[in-house]
Amino acid sequence: MIFALMMGRAESTGFPGKNIKKVLGRRLFEYPLIASKKSRYVDKIFVSTDCPIIARISKKYGAIHIKRPRKLANSKALGEHVYEHGYNEIKRMLNLKEKNIEFIILLMANAPTITNKLINKGINILRKNKNFDSAVTTSIYNMWSPLRARKLNKKNLLRPFVPFETFGNPQTLNCDRDSQGNVYYADMSVSVVRPRCIENLKDGLLPQKWMGKRIAPIPSWGGCDVDYEWQLPMVEFWLKKSGYRKA
Repeated sequence: MIFALMMGRAESTGFPGKNIKKVLGRRLFEYPLIASKKSRYVDKIFVSTDCPIIARISKKYGAIHIKRPRKLANSKALGEHVYEHGYNEIKRMLNLKEKNIEFIILLMANAPTITNKLINKGINILRKNKNFDSAVTTSIYNMWSPLRARKLNKKNLLRPFVPFETFGNPQTLNCDRDSQGNVYYADMSVSVVRPRCIENLKDGLLPQKWMGKRIAPIPSWGGCDVDYEWQLPMVEFWLKKSGYRKA
């Protein structure tokens, strides 16, 4: 069995109500559901949420609601624990064991840069490579090289976010956009994972333990999870370029 599991809570501290904001006449969380429903591989769709609007509208896409516990519906809750809870609830509801599950499609309500083709591509990658733990959408963002990242010190002055020594000899480094090669950004649109990734979360790589250790890219472009209002026009551009039309 292959099932999709989307998480999305009612509140957001940075961008209130982001999951239910509309782009092209649809709420952000509808796009992962549309892609899942169109995928020829996905057998069932589940939604873990504490938001009545998400729970209600998701039903028209055939999604099954998983009630998200209060302790997992706040800004301190980790996504990996929400996915773990949803996964265990699905196993309980359908009386499934790990061996009965081929893949889980992990989705985020605020990550609308998704199509059924990306889901299908991720599944095919894992079917051809049995040793891979997961396949996740990646977009190339060379302008976001970690060499350009800065943080403020105690004197409110900028300092490297990551020590330059991490990347080699600091004397030979430069911050030209393409100087260090492509920067592959895990854009959170799609994560196709084997059940062992959720069963053994402690073994996964930080910061997204649900991806396991052997992580393959699903090539995409311009993918993102929405955390700021200024991203909405970018999402609209992406959706139009990917064939979506206004509802």
